[in-house]
Amino acid sequence: MMMKSFLPFFIVGLVFFGACSPDKTSLNNESAKSTESTSGELNFANGKTIYEANCAGCHDSGVAGAPKPGDKVAWIGRIAEGKDIMIKKSIEGFEGKTGVMPPKGSNDSLSNEDITHAVAYMVSSIK
Repeated sequence: MMMKSFLPFFIVGLVFFGACSPDKTSLNNESAKSTESTSGELNFANGKTIYEANCAGCHDSGVAGAPKPGDKVAWIGRIAEGKDIMIKKSIEGFEGKTGVMPPKGSNDSLSNEDITHAVAYMVSSIK
């Protein structure tokens, strides 16, 4: 019984103390511009870099209910909502039945474009 009442505080503590990744980073403007596709397509290389530096700490281990890459069951409902909803929730933050997504993964230095690339990279892991 005591463990159930402690769990929400534990999860919130992890999120606010930066447990998702101690070495969060954003692409600088020059590197982001140099790797953008001229056709406006998502850049999965940028997405992977952003994911590894900012998202993997929570998503690879499933901290706070974060869906793990490649876990079709965890991602199916999220993907069904559509890319735009997933990106919006990743940018603005979201608290659902199974967990918490802090706004921009608790890294305000990430641009909305960075988040878009990271989400696209994570979804690409579902085959």
